[in-house]
Amino acid sequence: MKIEFTKYHGAGNDYIAVDGRGLDLDWGLLSKEMSKPHFGVYSDGIVVVKESDVADIKMRIFNPDGSEAEMSGNGVRLFSKFVLDNKIIEPSSNTLKVQTGGGVREVYPQFNDNLMISAKVAMGQPGFLRDEIPLNNQLISENIEIQDFRLDLGDQELFVNCVNIGNPHAVMITDVDIDEIDLERIGPLVENNILFPNRINFEVVNIISKDEIRARIFERGAGETLSSGTGTSACGIICIKKGLVNENVKVNVPGGFLNISWSIGQDVYLEGPTEKVFSGTWELRS
Repeated sequence: MKIEFTKYHGAGNDYIAVDGRGLDLDWGLLSKEMSKPHFGVYSDGIVVVKESDVADIKMRIFNPDGSEAEMSGNGVRLFSKFVLDNKIIEPSSNTLKVQTGGGVREVYPQFNDNLMISAKVAMGQPGFLRDEIPLNNQLISENIEIQDFRLDLGDQELFVNCVNIGNPHAVMITDVDIDEIDLERIGPLVENNILFPNRINFEVVNIISKDEIRARIFERGAGETLSSGTGTSACGIICIKKGLVNENVKVNVPGGFLNISWSIGQDVYLEGPTEKVFSGTWELRS
């Protein structure tokens, strides 16, 4: 059996999009196979189109290790480009409502010659409490916000700020140049720390100015990525919450940049480009 796919990227965060309506496949296994460098298409995961009873369309998203993620800000933007460019659905307004594992997200697309070139996503309101992340309630006895928490990695300690914006994140703000941080070593230690029962995404941040920050992102189930929608959102949220930046902030990542805007008590908005890389056919392996 063969399936058609299209690969997209948003600021270097790349996903393979598949129309999964009417197909009952092991999507986790498919993501592991297709996402492999050298032996597959190579990507940060796959996004799968499914029908929805509560929104215009449903997105399922799978990491390169085969695990299913709740949500991806870049993933939902690229998913929307796949859906809209291929006329899988035509929303009745200028907003596409997408059901995700982290809730329904509203996508505001921008077009050029009938093709989607960028989008803003309403990411919902962030959660900061222990049970919203979630965190190990045997280590954190009260359902409180987790800010500037000392995380023991065995050979070193980090101070992290936790937030859930459709999926869980731990953000470290540092004066050390983030390019000098050994994220390949530290990332898995944070992701799999006992504090995080569902594992966690990890970001390191430098403040450039009140309007701009730099970030590197280690995604749960994927490793370091060039960009991440929820990851950049988490970085912006924490920096805004701490009063370190303004309510609209540019987040520079290795793959480019994304814009995050948030006022406390309101939805977070993520905006950035969407680009098609190529289309192809994948033969399912027995």
